[in-house]
Amino acid sequence: MTPDNVYMHLVENAPFNMGKNKVYSGVAGNLVAFACKLSFQHGTDGYVSFRAKTILIDHYVKKLGAIHYGGHLLVLDTKAALNLLNKYKL
Repeated sequence: MTPDNVYMHLVENAPFNMGKNKVYSGVAGNLVAFACKLSFQHGTDGYVSFRAKTILIDHYVKKLGAIHYGGHLLVLDTKAALNLLNKYKL
C-alpha cells in the first residue's frame, strides 16, 4: 500500500521558544511547511497529517489551515500546503 500523506509524529518548540518571550517566531509553521514540501516531493499532493494536543487544535486550524477530522487528528490539504510553502518561501 502506498502512503497518501506525510505523517508528522511530533512537532514541538523548545521551552525557550514558547509563549510571549519566545526567541524565534514561526518555527513550528516552518517545520510544518517543510513536511508539506516533502509531501509534494513524494507525490502525495502536499497532504500532511498529525495529531495535536487539544488546546492547540483551534490554533492549527486558524494558523495553518488544517482540517480537524475529529479527536486529535488534523490534516493539511493541497491548498493549505501551498499557502504554507508560499508563506515560508519553500
